[in-house]
Amino acid sequence: MKTTLTVFLKEVKENLRDRRTITSALLYGPLIGPVIFVLIMNTVLTRELNKADQPIKVPVIGAEYAPNMIAALKQQGLLPQPAIADPEEAVRNQGAEVVLRIPADFGTSWRKGEASQVELIYDSSQRDAGSSVERVRHMLDAYIRRQGAMRLVARGLAPTLMAPVTLDERDQSTPQSRAGQMFAILPYFFVLTVFMGGMYLAIDLTAGERERQSLEPLFANPVPRWKVLLGKLAAICAFSLTSLLIGVTGFGICGRLIPAEKLGMVINLGPSFAGQVLLIMLPLVILLASLQTLVAAFAKSYREAQTYLSMLMLVPALPSILLSVMPVKVAEWMYAVPLLGQQVGITQLLRGGQLSAQEIATCVISGLIVALLATLLTARVYSTERLAISA
Repeated sequence: MKTTLTVFLKEVKENLRDRRTITSALLYGPLIGPVIFVLIMNTVLTRELNKADQPIKVPVIGAEYAPNMIAALKQQGLLPQPAIADPEEAVRNQGAEVVLRIPADFGTSWRKGEASQVELIYDSSQRDAGSSVERVRHMLDAYIRRQGAMRLVARGLAPTLMAPVTLDERDQSTPQSRAGQMFAILPYFFVLTVFMGGMYLAIDLTAGERERQSLEPLFANPVPRWKVLLGKLAAICAFSLTSLLIGVTGFGICGRLIPAEKLGMVINLGPSFAGQVLLIMLPLVILLASLQTLVAAFAKSYREAQTYLSMLMLVPALPSILLSVMPVKVAEWMYAVPLLGQQVGITQLLRGGQLSAQEIATCVISGLIVALLATLLTARVYSTERLAISA
């Protein structure tokens, strides 16, 4: 163990002097996610909240044909704007989010007691228009229900005839589970933080030393190569784990800066959440360190190793992508699959759920087994003469 400890301390000390490694592992990797996330979420939430509190401006074509309806919509917060010549083109070009068009025969149909039609023109592919369209649709629905009820009363009928079935909705979501949906991408940020924390170190300790022709003299020493490998892996894991700790802390701080409570959500990224995340991510730290070292061992230069590891970076994204496009019910077997188990476990914590001791143990033990296999494979590659030959 003395050899392993010596290699570990040497690599940690040398890489603490390397600005690129420090920037990637301890600054850029762990902090870029929280900073970008809080900026995006604050911008989006602030804009949507401001839009919800302010009257909504909607161009109205034919407002003179339904003055009573326009007056009722004004009371709900609609601010009619002058008519535009080509509403379809205006909506497609984002000149207007939504346009209300009232036909000339609206009044005639209304007086006859017939159904009067209005058109709501919008482009559902425009992301910014969604909330505005929903607000206008809600205003129109409220006006339609009220006028329908008044017509029935005028004819001596009960308004309840319009609704033979009443719907009582019981939403079982909690403020924290709704917040968990908003933070669904957070597990991938944690995996990416671990990856970035050890990537440049793994490249430098394998392909970098091979390119500098310092790996061959190191292997010439009368010590088992697996001890040298363990020292290097321990250094990579130390940087990755530190990066993860900074990232989890960063998200915990940034979570307090997001006005989620205004949307009826609760974000809990406190010490309990951080501790469980660090525990279930620990096997992934070892696994990714071994995989990064293994892939870098096949590169003859620093730049070539960067290319290989950039492609490897796509692998941790697969569970997040699959779960986002193919929502599945959480099953116990998922905790036994590395990457997927971490994704599912962290998502459960974000939704306010609790991970049982069995689920945590399954996630940790299965991850450690796979990490051990990856380490053994890396040690096998390290024992070959091909790796000792510098480029």
